[in-house]
Amino acid sequence: MAAVDDAIVADAERAFVFLERLVAEPSVVGAEARAQAMLAEELLRLGFAVDRVPIPADIGDHEGAGIPLLPYAGRDDVVGILGPPEGRSLLLGGHIDVVPAEETSPWSTDPFVPTRRDGWLYGRGTGDMKGGLAMISLAIDALRRVAPHAISGPLRFLSVIEEECTGNGALAACLAGQLADAVVLTEPTGLDLLIAGVGILWLEIAITGKAAHAHSADRVINPIDRSIPVIGALRTLEREMNDHVDDPALAGEDHPYNVNVGAIRAGDWASSVPALARLDVRIAHPTAWTASQAEERVRAAIDEVARDDPWLAEHRPAIHPTGFRAQGYSLDANHPLATTLADAHHAAHGERPRAFGLGSTTDARYFLNGYGTPAICYGPVAKNIHGTDEAVELASIVDGARTLARFVSAWYATPGVDR
Repeated sequence: MAAVDDAIVADAERAFVFLERLVAEPSVVGAEARAQAMLAEELLRLGFAVDRVPIPADIGDHEGAGIPLLPYAGRDDVVGILGPPEGRSLLLGGHIDVVPAEETSPWSTDPFVPTRRDGWLYGRGTGDMKGGLAMISLAIDALRRVAPHAISGPLRFLSVIEEECTGNGALAACLAGQLADAVVLTEPTGLDLLIAGVGILWLEIAITGKAAHAHSADRVINPIDRSIPVIGALRTLEREMNDHVDDPALAGEDHPYNVNVGAIRAGDWASSVPALARLDVRIAHPTAWTASQAEERVRAAIDEVARDDPWLAEHRPAIHPTGFRAQGYSLDANHPLATTLADAHHAAHGERPRAFGLGSTTDARYFLNGYGTPAICYGPVAKNIHGTDEAVELASIVDGARTLARFVSAWYATPGVDR
């Protein structure tokens, strides 16, 4: 593979420039189209046949779907197809959407003006996960030019929307038949193997108060104040979940089930007591629970605290699912997909990668849980994902591409039948 390695190194700057262009497109949820078009152009350059996968309007009715947040018209997945039509197949890809950057300030640079510094590329989405998409491009480009016969079966490159909030982009791709014998998603794993994730549930919790002028605040009910015991109830549930972590795939994770209050929305004037406070909450929960069971646990925890609060007892907080209703997932670390990828990493770098589970989720869950398709995540080194000054290590994109090229060659060298 020395010639492939040389081609990867020689082409790295082109991949970095492509990544910079991709990051400069602020593909937050609802605004993915321009970045998807750019990705489609790159796939055409690599020799893929390119198609679009629309998201069905009724996607929210399907098992495993998240609660849609926005209409789907004009917001498609992009898929590229390469290689012969028969034989062992493989799907590589990830998501094009990124989380917002407005609330993670101050950034040292504009989050959508990619900036190189000390071997890192800074910008929203550099790590999560446009750097991984550039890594795939770099590996496939080198194989196509130096070892074109290595891709001896169908290869799909899939870029989906809404991984960060519902997963409905990946679900739509699965429903449309965009499947393969194995799936590798190039999420930012630090060049290790991410094999498992927990259940994730998004909820809006609305707490009612009694609005008034601030001069009478001592005689009415401020829902922001009443949100404090509600958050306390969520923290109690969090402690209870983490006291009993019995999922083998999460070995080494001593606190995988985090409850996060991501946003509080209430009021519009300092001299007015608001009538309503809304909490946007993310609940990470055990894989053994369904989303409905996790929601019931949240309701029970809030009911418990309401028994000691006369106002909350009479005005129970309203709980509404929004976004994620994700089931936990796990791939056996000894599965041939994992061992083949680990062998490729070892061949490229002289050491074996760590296999681990995480208190989060990825689109791998759809392929594993719903379609019996082995799926794993392997991607570059990143820092501050979802936070201020998100960045990807540029050298790790090259290192990951070297692994991925070896993996692709090894995968197709093993006999199999395209599903």
